[in-house]
Amino acid sequence: MQEIWTKIETWLIANAPKIFEVLQPGSSDDRISELEELLSIQLPEDVKSSYRIHNGQSTYEYGLIHRREFLSLARIKEEWNCWKELLDSGTFETEDGEDIGSEAAPGICNVWWSPKWIPLTYDGAGNCDCLDLNPAVGGTVGQIVTMWHDDPERKIVAPSFRVWLQQYADSLESGQLIFSEKYNCIVNAGDAGRSSLEF
Repeated sequence: MQEIWTKIETWLIANAPKIFEVLQPGSSDDRISELEELLSIQLPEDVKSSYRIHNGQSTYEYGLIHRREFLSLARIKEEWNCWKELLDSGTFETEDGEDIGSEAAPGICNVWWSPKWIPLTYDGAGNCDCLDLNPAVGGTVGQIVTMWHDDPERKIVAPSFRVWLQQYADSLESGQLIFSEKYNCIVNAGDAGRSSLEF
């Protein structure tokens, strides 16, 4: 995990120092364990290893991962609590009390949101990438899935956190992703000249 983060750090220092400056130092094991206890989960080792290196961003002034905030442990708790409150209030239920479901790809549970989907990123509008700790048949514990607040599509973007972060690092190094001064975030190279971006 350190090798992956070294690649990301090196790229950020050279191309987006503003974002590098808001990357927080690593978290302690006690803080990680505290989050696991609060959310009644067990984080995969690759996730814990990453958070020991960088505990997310200190601010969402600049979007790190695909225009989104890379959440700190504290921010994970905040975003998870928002979704949990909506779940507990029945927001995702039909009149019969059933889950309204979603358009989940194979390997993802067909629910609107699960307490075992742990938000890792946030775009400021209710959308995030989640760590899936309760996959459906054919899925993998620790896969990364998309979560949209107003769209039922749920898809797998990586089979694990490590692969997800590695793909991101590789995209930076290959030039597929660049820092946009206009949007204060990292975007796909092909999107840099657009007049507007949907976040």
